[in-house]
Amino acid sequence: MAEEAVLGFLENNDEIRDSGEFAKEKGFGHQEIFNVIKSLNGFQFVVAQDIKKERWQLTNEGKTYAANGSPEFQLFMAVPPEGISREALQKRLGDSVFKIGCQQAIKSKWVEMGKSQVSRKVPHVNDNVKDLLVKINNGEALNQEDMNALKRRKLISSQVWTGYSVKKGPKYAPTRKKPATDLTRENLQSGEWKELEFKGYNFSAKGLPTEGGYLHPLLKVRRQMQMIFLQMGFEEMPTNNYVESSFWNFDALFQPQQHPARDSHDTFFLREPSTTRMLPEDYVERVKQIHESGGHGSRGYGYDWKREEANKNLLRTHTTAVSSRMLYALAKKPFEAKKYYSIDRVFRNEAVDRTHLAEFHQIEGLICDRGLSLGDLQGVLHDFFSRLGMSKLRFKPAYNPYTEPSMEIFGYHEGLKKWVEVGNSGMFRPEMLLPMGLPEDVSVIAWGLSLERPTMILYGYNNIRDLFGHKVDLGLIKKNPICRIGLWH
Repeated sequence: MAEEAVLGFLENNDEIRDSGEFAKEKGFGHQEIFNVIKSLNGFQFVVAQDIKKERWQLTNEGKTYAANGSPEFQLFMAVPPEGISREALQKRLGDSVFKIGCQQAIKSKWVEMGKSQVSRKVPHVNDNVKDLLVKINNGEALNQEDMNALKRRKLISSQVWTGYSVKKGPKYAPTRKKPATDLTRENLQSGEWKELEFKGYNFSAKGLPTEGGYLHPLLKVRRQMQMIFLQMGFEEMPTNNYVESSFWNFDALFQPQQHPARDSHDTFFLREPSTTRMLPEDYVERVKQIHESGGHGSRGYGYDWKREEANKNLLRTHTTAVSSRMLYALAKKPFEAKKYYSIDRVFRNEAVDRTHLAEFHQIEGLICDRGLSLGDLQGVLHDFFSRLGMSKLRFKPAYNPYTEPSMEIFGYHEGLKKWVEVGNSGMFRPEMLLPMGLPEDVSVIAWGLSLERPTMILYGYNNIRDLFGHKVDLGLIKKNPICRIGLWH
């Protein structure tokens, strides 16, 4: 009906000057006419020009005063000719009306406020504020002085009204035929297709998004890391057991039982089952010996090693626990050089912040062979990180309980234009390897880094909680770019 009214009016007239006035004359709501004109303009049936007018409307406070009267008028009417106490008047009006009414009534010299008594100073008053608000509500114009007074009291606010002026467009017709979107069998059989107007194709329109799964950024980078290890001839270690015993996680790595990392403040211990029942007893005895009194040229730690500490179950704090199991299994067979890697989840009882989580992913690589040296480790690290796009490396001496010598790895990030710490490395100590039964001339070089750090740098995340955990925005996972070769460029 609204569309027919607009097109029908333009059939006999040149222009609709104001869509607001037109809506009033024809008995339509302005929003309905507004939407029809917008649609007709889009199909070039009409040419619409915007009209903007500043209109004033009552605020919520202004609407209250227009209905009930201004606070000063309410206060004046509540004061009887003989006067009234301040307490009684405040109780009758309420705190808000009393406070505003007092200010305005005193300003207008309507009442006199004594210490305890309120009395009238004039016999009669007119509620000009209410009258002005009613006029504005009815669309009447006011002089600038009255408008300014109402604005100062925040009883009115400005509103920009938007409408249209309308003329015939290049495709004007008294009625609009809805264009057909499909050519049907019935159209062909009846011959109706000859008279149909078909909707034009929009070749710029996007099609429906394809439904399907999306790879998380961590999975993309993880896959890229896996491919680098495989290209370098590494085998993947089985890392499917999140729960590990303290023996494999700490003791087998020559980490003393009084080490701070073994405290409950740093490690998640299991309540049920709290202890393990399966450990290789002969190997346990050799580990106990190396801790208590040393051997193979080591003095050990010189303390009373406790089996009950080694039996405690925990969530593994590093994937090196898996490495210790793999090396022990390797020692039970005729020696064969091996390259192992793993990428999996580890758990630490850390305070959660923008760069730390209680669970994260660790990348670890190790090479077990005869006669390996620190130079071999540095050479492998240059090869590994160059495949990530980081060719400039520096090494800094560090301490780890189970590696000696140990090195922190720093790489120059071309994008960030600075040196960043990218991992840790070292050679496993003889106190770790020899009790396993590996030959004395066998060395193991190893290194590790987190998966989250390179992923955050690559994808521009500043907060690790945006990348991993329950606060991850699934929409970002759908929009993240394809992972590139050369993570550190």
